[in-house]
Amino acid sequence: MALLKEQDFGTPKARATETVSVEIDGVTGEVAKGTSVMRAAAELGLAIPKLCATDSVKAFGSCRLCLVEIDGRKGTPASCTTLVENGMKVRTQTPRLAKLRRGVMELYISDHPLDCLTCSDNGDCELQDMAGVVGLREVRYGYDGENHTKSEVDDSNPYFSYDPSKCIVCSRCVRACDEVQGTLALTIEGRGFDSRVATGGADFFSSECVSCGACVQACPIAPCSPPAPIAASDARSRLNSRANRSSGWSPTRMARRTTAIPA
Repeated sequence: MALLKEQDFGTPKARATETVSVEIDGVTGEVAKGTSVMRAAAELGLAIPKLCATDSVKAFGSCRLCLVEIDGRKGTPASCTTLVENGMKVRTQTPRLAKLRRGVMELYISDHPLDCLTCSDNGDCELQDMAGVVGLREVRYGYDGENHTKSEVDDSNPYFSYDPSKCIVCSRCVRACDEVQGTLALTIEGRGFDSRVATGGADFFSSECVSCGACVQACPIAPCSPPAPIAASDARSRLNSRANRSSGWSPTRMARRTTAIPA
């Protein structure tokens, strides 16, 4: 059975009832006021490359793949954080944009393990997809410099593992933890090259993470992914151990209490 994939419009739907007219790559249409250029393009049947954007969380503008050109504006603004205006004319595919996107993708790939064939997300990886979309065929920077490819995997949580060597710090997991689940267990720690997803604890299992899976669902690549199948008894023992450390309560203990109550 094939996996049904719903279209990801990049940013959440605008709630306004008023509409504005926009032209993107020669295609004209009406969209709700407050719609991002990225979502407007998607609604008109056009696709803009993206990595940090997804329609389940607010726009962030960190990956810089979704750059566009807008008549009357300088530079190349991010389409996910730029809202459409009435009469706006946008170009999403130009030689200038293609060069910028390939350059950005080269930087991502230069600090990413080349293990696609054995990766759990092979064939279902947005980084892989976007490398093909921007036409990346080679990386000029090599792998001799400092990188994160040997970072240690955090497999403390029985339901998913976190591999920082594959993380592109797009913040989708952090935003999903905040906006979708409301747990606020994740954050971005450090600046620049030292930026990384952090839990506020020694690892995921000892943090405020509730194992809801929102970060795994939001992750565009494979840093947050389900581990190999584990025995139910092993998962239960880990959860009991965590519960004992935090409050002295455990699911097993509660079950025993429940069964001891006479009918």
